Amino acid sequence: MAPAPGAPSRTSSGVPSTSGASGTVTTVSRVGGMETRWWRDATSGAAAGMVSVLALHPLDVIKTRLQVQDGVDRRAAAYRGTVHAFRTVARQEGARGFYAGVVPAVVGSTVSWGVYFTCYNNAKARYRRARDLEHLPSHLHLASAAEAGLVVSLATNPIWVVKTRLQLQKKTSQTDAANAGVRGSTAVRPYRGFVDALAQIARNEGIAGLYKGLGPSVFLVSHGALQFAAYERLRAWRTKRETTFTTTTEQNGPATVPPSAFECAWLGVASKLFASTVTYPSQVVRARMQQRREAETSDANAPLRKRAPPYDSFSRSLRDIVRREGASGLYKGMVPNVLRTLPSSGVTFMVYESVRSFLGEEDEEAAR
Repeated sequence: MAPAPGAPSRTSSGVPSTSGASGTVTTVSRVGGMETRWWRDATSGAAAGMVSVLALHPLDVIKTRLQVQDGVDRRAAAYRGTVHAFRTVARQEGARGFYAGVVPAVVGSTVSWGVYFTCYNNAKARYRRARDLEHLPSHLHLASAAEAGLVVSLATNPIWVVKTRLQLQKKTSQTDAANAGVRGSTAVRPYRGFVDALAQIARNEGIAGLYKGLGPSVFLVSHGALQFAAYERLRAWRTKRETTFTTTTEQNGPATVPPSAFECAWLGVASKLFASTVTYPSQVVRARMQQRREAETSDANAPLRKRAPPYDSFSRSLRDIVRREGASGLYKGMVPNVLRTLPSSGVTFMVYESVRSFLGEEDEEAAR
Protein backbone atom coordinates (compact mmCIF):
# COMPACT_ATOMS: atom_id res chain seq x y z
CA MET A 1 0.00 0.00 0.00
CA ALA A 2 -0.02 0.68 1.88
CA PRO A 3 3.63 2.97 3.36
CA ALA A 4 6.02 5.03 7.17
CA PRO A 5 7.01 7.24 9.87
CA GLY A 6 9.87 9.45 10.21
CA ALA A 7 12.03 7.24 12.25
CA PRO A 8 14.25 9.95 13.61
CA SER A 9 17.99 10.17 13.57
CA ARG A 10 20.35 9.76 16.43
CA THR A 11 20.28 13.33 17.71
CA SER A 12 17.37 12.56 19.80
CA SER A 13 15.78 10.16 17.58
CA GLY A 14 17.55 7.10 16.52
CA VAL A 15 20.63 6.58 14.47
CA PRO A 16 24.06 8.18 14.81
CA SER A 17 24.10 11.60 13.21
CA THR A 18 27.31 11.35 11.22
CA SER A 19 28.30 12.36 7.74
CA GLY A 20 29.22 9.05 6.11
CA ALA A 21 32.70 7.69 6.69
CA SER A 22 34.10 10.90 8.12
CA GLY A 23 32.14 10.47 11.33
CA THR A 24 31.76 14.23 11.67
CA VAL A 25 28.54 15.68 12.97
CA THR A 26 26.50 17.36 10.28
CA THR A 27 24.89 20.67 11.11
CA VAL A 28 21.46 20.94 9.55
CA SER A 29 19.92 24.32 8.92
CA ARG A 30 16.20 24.87 9.31
CA VAL A 31 13.87 27.35 7.71
CA GLY A 32 10.71 28.15 9.63
CA GLY A 33 11.24 25.05 11.79
CA MET A 34 11.24 22.80 8.72
CA GLU A 35 14.10 20.48 7.77
CA THR A 36 15.82 21.99 4.75
CA ARG A 37 17.42 18.70 3.79
CA TRP A 38 14.06 17.03 3.27
CA TRP A 39 15.52 14.86 0.54
CA ARG A 40 17.04 12.57 3.18
CA ASP A 41 13.57 11.46 4.26
CA ALA A 42 12.60 10.82 0.64
CA THR A 43 15.82 8.97 -0.18
CA SER A 44 15.74 6.84 2.96
CA GLY A 45 12.08 5.95 2.50
CA ALA A 46 12.49 5.13 -1.18
CA ALA A 47 15.48 2.88 -0.53
CA ALA A 48 13.62 1.09 2.27
CA GLY A 49 10.58 0.46 0.09
CA MET A 50 12.60 -0.85 -2.86
CA VAL A 51 14.65 -3.29 -0.78
CA SER A 52 11.62 -4.74 1.01
CA VAL A 53 9.69 -5.26 -2.27
CA LEU A 54 12.52 -7.01 -4.10
CA ALA A 55 13.11 -9.34 -1.17
CA LEU A 56 9.51 -10.41 -0.55
CA HIS A 57 7.57 -9.99 -3.81
CA PRO A 58 6.79 -13.72 -4.33
CA LEU A 59 4.71 -13.71 -1.14
CA ASP A 60 2.81 -10.67 -2.39
CA VAL A 61 1.92 -12.50 -5.62
CA ILE A 62 0.58 -15.50 -3.66
CA LYS A 63 -1.36 -13.23 -1.32
CA THR A 64 -3.07 -11.39 -4.18
CA ARG A 65 -4.06 -14.58 -6.00
CA LEU A 66 -5.58 -16.03 -2.83
CA GLN A 67 -7.43 -12.79 -2.09
CA VAL A 68 -9.38 -12.76 -5.35
CA GLN A 69 -10.55 -16.37 -5.16
CA ASP A 70 -14.23 -15.77 -4.59
CA GLY A 71 -15.52 -19.28 -5.24
CA VAL A 72 -17.50 -20.74 -2.35
CA ASP A 73 -16.23 -24.30 -2.91
CA ARG A 74 -12.60 -24.44 -1.81
CA ARG A 75 -12.10 -27.80 -3.56
CA ALA A 76 -12.72 -26.13 -6.93
CA ALA A 77 -10.31 -23.26 -6.26
CA ALA A 78 -7.15 -22.91 -8.31
CA TYR A 79 -5.16 -22.45 -5.08
CA ARG A 80 -6.14 -24.36 -1.95
CA GLY A 81 -3.77 -22.64 0.41
CA THR A 82 -0.41 -20.91 0.65
CA VAL A 83 1.75 -24.01 0.11
CA HIS A 84 -0.45 -25.30 -2.71
CA ALA A 85 -0.33 -21.87 -4.36
CA PHE A 86 3.47 -21.84 -4.26
CA ARG A 87 3.63 -25.30 -5.80
CA THR A 88 1.08 -24.47 -8.49
CA VAL A 89 2.76 -21.22 -9.56
CA ALA A 90 6.18 -22.90 -9.61
CA ARG A 91 4.87 -25.79 -11.72
CA GLN A 92 2.78 -23.78 -14.18
CA GLU A 93 4.73 -20.53 -14.50
CA GLY A 94 8.19 -21.14 -13.11
CA ALA A 95 10.27 -18.61 -11.18
CA ARG A 96 9.01 -15.81 -13.42
CA GLY A 97 5.50 -16.26 -12.07
CA PHE A 98 6.64 -15.30 -8.59
CA TYR A 99 7.78 -11.92 -9.90
CA ALA A 100 4.68 -11.03 -11.89
CA GLY A 101 4.02 -7.32 -11.43
CA VAL A 102 7.40 -6.65 -9.84
CA VAL A 103 8.03 -3.48 -11.89
CA PRO A 104 4.94 -1.57 -10.69
CA ALA A 105 5.54 -3.01 -7.22
CA VAL A 106 9.06 -1.54 -7.08
CA VAL A 107 7.99 1.76 -8.65
CA GLY A 108 4.91 2.08 -6.45
CA SER A 109 6.64 1.09 -3.22
CA THR A 110 9.65 3.30 -3.85
CA VAL A 111 7.47 6.32 -4.65
CA SER A 112 5.03 5.58 -1.83
CA TRP A 113 7.58 5.19 0.93
CA GLY A 114 9.62 8.15 -0.25
CA VAL A 115 6.56 10.41 -0.34
CA TYR A 116 5.19 8.95 2.89
CA PHE A 117 8.31 9.52 4.99
CA THR A 118 8.65 13.04 3.65
CA CYS A 119 5.00 14.02 4.17
CA TYR A 120 4.86 12.39 7.60
CA ASN A 121 7.92 14.16 8.94
CA ASN A 122 6.93 17.49 7.39
CA ALA A 123 3.44 17.20 8.91
CA LYS A 124 4.93 16.55 12.36
CA ALA A 125 7.23 19.56 11.99
CA ARG A 126 4.29 21.72 10.92
CA TYR A 127 2.20 20.66 13.92
CA ARG A 128 5.08 21.36 16.29
CA ARG A 129 5.60 24.80 14.82
CA ALA A 130 1.91 25.71 14.68
CA ARG A 131 1.24 24.66 18.29
CA ASP A 132 4.65 25.55 19.66
CA LEU A 133 5.07 22.03 21.00
CA GLU A 134 8.29 20.22 21.73
CA HIS A 135 6.62 16.83 22.11
CA LEU A 136 3.68 15.82 19.91
CA PRO A 137 0.79 13.94 21.53
CA SER A 138 -0.40 10.66 20.03
CA HIS A 139 -3.37 12.16 18.18
CA LEU A 140 -1.06 14.47 16.22
CA HIS A 141 1.16 11.52 15.28
CA LEU A 142 -2.02 9.85 13.98
CA ALA A 143 -3.03 12.99 12.10
CA SER A 144 0.42 13.23 10.49
CA ALA A 145 0.36 9.59 9.42
CA ALA A 146 -3.19 9.89 8.05
CA GLU A 147 -2.30 13.01 6.09
CA ALA A 148 0.73 11.33 4.53
CA GLY A 149 -1.25 8.19 3.75
CA LEU A 150 -3.99 10.12 1.98
CA VAL A 151 -1.47 11.89 -0.26
CA VAL A 152 0.18 8.58 -1.14
CA SER A 153 -3.15 6.86 -1.88
CA LEU A 154 -4.24 9.55 -4.32
CA ALA A 155 -0.85 9.67 -6.03
CA THR A 156 -0.18 5.95 -6.44
CA ASN A 157 -3.54 4.18 -6.88
CA PRO A 158 -3.07 3.71 -10.66
CA ILE A 159 0.25 1.96 -10.01
CA TRP A 160 -1.39 -0.48 -7.59
CA VAL A 161 -4.19 -1.26 -10.04
CA VAL A 162 -1.56 -2.24 -12.62
CA LYS A 163 0.39 -4.25 -10.05
CA THR A 164 -2.69 -6.23 -9.02
CA ARG A 165 -3.63 -7.05 -12.60
CA LEU A 166 -0.13 -8.10 -13.61
CA GLN A 167 0.14 -10.32 -10.53
CA LEU A 168 -3.14 -12.03 -11.47
CA GLN A 169 -2.23 -12.38 -15.15
CA LYS A 170 -1.12 -15.93 -15.74
CA LYS A 171 1.10 -17.23 -18.49
CA THR A 172 -0.78 -17.14 -21.79
CA SER A 173 -0.18 -19.45 -24.72
CA GLN A 174 0.92 -17.97 -28.05
CA THR A 175 -2.37 -19.08 -29.64
CA ASP A 176 -4.47 -17.29 -27.03
CA ALA A 177 -2.34 -14.17 -27.31
CA ALA A 178 -2.73 -14.17 -31.09
CA ASN A 179 -6.50 -14.71 -30.87
CA ALA A 180 -6.78 -11.71 -28.57
CA GLY A 181 -6.14 -9.46 -31.54
CA VAL A 182 -8.71 -11.11 -33.82
CA ARG A 183 -12.01 -9.33 -34.25
CA GLY A 184 -14.86 -11.25 -32.67
CA SER A 185 -12.56 -13.26 -30.42
CA THR A 186 -13.54 -13.49 -26.76
CA ALA A 187 -9.91 -13.75 -25.67
CA VAL A 188 -8.57 -10.79 -23.72
CA ARG A 189 -5.22 -9.42 -24.86
CA PRO A 190 -2.76 -9.82 -21.97
CA TYR A 191 -0.82 -6.85 -20.71
CA ARG A 192 2.72 -6.78 -22.05
CA GLY A 193 4.12 -4.85 -19.11
CA PHE A 194 3.72 -1.89 -16.80
CA VAL A 195 3.41 0.84 -19.44
CA ASP A 196 1.18 -1.24 -21.71
CA ALA A 197 -1.14 -2.03 -18.80
CA LEU A 198 -1.42 1.64 -17.86
CA ALA A 199 -2.20 2.55 -21.46
CA GLN A 200 -4.80 -0.22 -21.89
CA ILE A 201 -6.60 0.62 -18.66
CA ALA A 202 -6.64 4.35 -19.44
CA ARG A 203 -7.88 3.71 -22.99
CA ASN A 204 -10.51 1.08 -22.19
CA GLU A 205 -11.70 2.11 -18.72
CA GLY A 206 -10.68 5.74 -18.38
CA ILE A 207 -9.69 7.48 -15.16
CA ALA A 208 -12.26 5.43 -13.25
CA GLY A 209 -10.35 2.26 -14.15
CA LEU A 210 -7.09 3.66 -12.86
CA TYR A 211 -8.74 4.56 -9.57
CA LYS A 212 -10.58 1.32 -8.89
CA GLY A 213 -10.26 0.36 -5.26
CA LEU A 214 -9.60 3.94 -4.15
CA GLY A 215 -12.29 3.66 -1.45
CA PRO A 216 -10.60 0.80 0.44
CA SER A 217 -7.22 2.43 -0.24
CA VAL A 218 -8.34 5.61 1.51
CA PHE A 219 -9.76 3.52 4.35
CA LEU A 220 -6.41 1.74 4.59
CA VAL A 221 -4.86 5.09 5.51
CA SER A 222 -5.88 4.06 9.01
CA HIS A 223 -3.44 1.15 8.65
CA GLY A 224 -0.51 3.52 8.32
CA ALA A 225 -1.83 5.73 11.09
CA LEU A 226 -2.20 2.79 13.46
CA GLN A 227 1.14 1.27 12.52
CA PHE A 228 3.22 4.38 12.81
CA ALA A 229 1.55 5.72 15.91
CA ALA A 230 2.26 2.32 17.50
CA TYR A 231 5.85 2.48 16.22
CA GLU A 232 6.40 5.94 17.67
CA ARG A 233 5.08 4.83 21.07
CA LEU A 234 7.16 1.64 21.09
CA ARG A 235 10.22 3.56 20.02
CA ALA A 236 9.81 6.06 22.82
CA TRP A 237 9.44 3.16 25.24
CA ARG A 238 12.72 1.65 24.04
CA THR A 239 14.62 4.97 24.17
CA LYS A 240 16.87 5.03 27.22
CA ARG A 241 17.65 8.18 29.15
CA GLU A 242 21.00 8.55 30.89
CA THR A 243 22.65 11.19 33.01
CA THR A 244 26.09 10.48 31.61
CA PHE A 245 27.47 11.79 28.33
CA THR A 246 26.32 10.01 25.15
CA THR A 247 26.35 10.79 21.46
CA THR A 248 22.81 12.15 21.66
CA THR A 249 21.99 15.15 23.78
CA GLU A 250 18.67 16.93 24.09
CA GLN A 251 18.65 20.64 24.75
CA ASN A 252 17.97 21.31 28.45
CA GLY A 253 17.51 17.62 29.14
CA PRO A 254 19.34 14.36 29.83
CA ALA A 255 21.19 12.48 27.14
CA THR A 256 19.34 9.68 25.42
CA VAL A 257 20.30 6.39 23.81
CA PRO A 258 17.81 5.64 21.02
CA PRO A 259 17.10 2.04 20.00
CA SER A 260 19.48 0.47 17.53
CA ALA A 261 18.54 -0.17 13.91
CA PHE A 262 17.99 -3.84 14.79
CA GLU A 263 15.63 -2.92 17.63
CA CYS A 264 13.78 -0.55 15.29
CA ALA A 265 13.26 -3.47 12.92
CA TRP A 266 11.48 -5.49 15.62
CA LEU A 267 9.43 -2.49 16.69
CA GLY A 268 8.35 -2.15 13.07
CA VAL A 269 7.31 -5.81 13.02
CA ALA A 270 5.17 -5.45 16.15
CA SER A 271 3.44 -2.29 14.92
CA LYS A 272 2.79 -3.85 11.51
CA LEU A 273 1.19 -6.98 12.97
CA PHE A 274 -1.20 -4.88 15.01
CA ALA A 275 -2.28 -2.71 12.07
CA SER A 276 -2.50 -5.61 9.60
CA THR A 277 -4.91 -7.62 11.73
CA VAL A 278 -7.30 -4.68 12.03
CA THR A 279 -7.31 -3.51 8.40
CA TYR A 280 -6.70 -6.66 6.33
CA PRO A 281 -10.33 -7.05 5.09
CA SER A 282 -9.97 -3.78 3.19
CA GLN A 283 -7.02 -5.23 1.29
CA VAL A 284 -9.13 -8.19 0.15
CA VAL A 285 -11.89 -5.88 -1.08
CA ARG A 286 -9.41 -3.66 -2.88
CA ALA A 287 -7.82 -6.59 -4.74
CA ARG A 288 -11.22 -7.80 -5.92
CA MET A 289 -12.24 -4.35 -7.07
CA GLN A 290 -9.00 -3.85 -8.98
CA GLN A 291 -8.85 -7.17 -10.83
CA ARG A 292 -9.53 -7.37 -14.55
CA ARG A 293 -13.13 -8.51 -14.59
CA GLU A 294 -13.48 -9.12 -18.33
CA ALA A 295 -10.89 -11.89 -18.04
CA GLU A 296 -13.52 -14.08 -16.42
CA THR A 297 -14.92 -15.19 -19.77
CA SER A 298 -11.72 -17.07 -20.63
CA ASP A 299 -10.92 -18.21 -17.08
CA ALA A 300 -10.92 -21.94 -16.39
CA ASN A 301 -13.04 -21.24 -13.33
CA ALA A 302 -15.59 -19.19 -15.28
CA PRO A 303 -18.66 -21.25 -14.19
CA LEU A 304 -17.86 -20.41 -10.59
CA ARG A 305 -16.75 -16.85 -11.22
CA LYS A 306 -19.89 -15.89 -13.19
CA ARG A 307 -21.89 -16.22 -10.02
CA ALA A 308 -19.55 -13.83 -8.21
CA PRO A 309 -20.68 -10.25 -7.47
CA PRO A 310 -19.27 -7.36 -9.50
CA TYR A 311 -17.32 -5.76 -6.63
CA ASP A 312 -18.15 -2.27 -7.79
CA SER A 313 -18.19 -0.50 -4.41
CA PHE A 314 -16.44 -0.84 -1.07
CA SER A 315 -19.47 -1.32 1.18
CA ARG A 316 -21.31 -3.61 -1.23
CA SER A 317 -18.24 -5.75 -1.74
CA LEU A 318 -17.79 -6.18 2.01
CA ARG A 319 -21.42 -7.31 2.38
CA ASP A 320 -21.20 -9.70 -0.59
CA ILE A 321 -18.01 -11.35 0.68
CA VAL A 322 -19.43 -11.91 4.15
CA ARG A 323 -22.74 -13.18 2.75
CA ARG A 324 -21.18 -15.63 0.28
CA GLU A 325 -17.98 -16.71 2.06
CA GLY A 326 -18.42 -15.78 5.70
CA ALA A 327 -16.00 -13.76 7.80
CA SER A 328 -13.14 -16.03 6.71
CA GLY A 329 -13.51 -14.64 3.18
CA LEU A 330 -12.28 -11.28 4.46
CA TYR A 331 -9.01 -12.91 5.55
CA LYS A 332 -8.10 -14.92 2.45
CA GLY A 333 -4.38 -14.67 1.82
CA MET A 334 -3.67 -13.62 5.40
CA VAL A 335 -0.92 -16.22 5.90
CA PRO A 336 1.32 -15.04 3.02
CA ASN A 337 0.42 -11.47 3.94
CA VAL A 338 1.78 -11.94 7.47
CA LEU A 339 4.83 -13.80 6.17
CA ARG A 340 5.48 -10.89 3.81
CA THR A 341 4.54 -7.80 5.78
CA LEU A 342 6.23 -8.58 9.07
CA PRO A 343 9.75 -9.01 7.68
CA SER A 344 8.97 -6.30 5.12
CA SER A 345 8.17 -3.81 7.85
CA GLY A 346 11.24 -4.78 9.81
CA VAL A 347 13.48 -4.45 6.75
CA THR A 348 11.87 -1.14 5.85
CA PHE A 349 12.48 0.49 9.21
CA MET A 350 15.99 -0.94 9.51
CA VAL A 351 16.98 0.28 6.02
CA TYR A 352 15.35 3.65 6.66
CA GLU A 353 17.26 4.17 9.92
CA SER A 354 20.53 2.98 8.37
CA VAL A 355 20.25 5.17 5.27
CA ARG A 356 19.44 8.24 7.32
CA SER A 357 22.43 7.47 9.53
CA PHE A 358 24.65 7.12 6.46
CA LEU A 359 23.39 10.42 5.08
CA GLY A 360 24.25 12.15 8.35
CA GLU A 361 20.71 13.25 9.16
CA GLU A 362 20.23 15.30 12.33
CA ASP A 363 16.68 15.81 13.44
CA GLU A 364 15.19 17.54 16.44
CA GLU A 365 13.88 15.08 19.00
CA ALA A 366 10.20 14.96 19.69
CA ALA A 367 9.07 12.68 22.48
CA ARG A 368 7.20 9.75 21.18
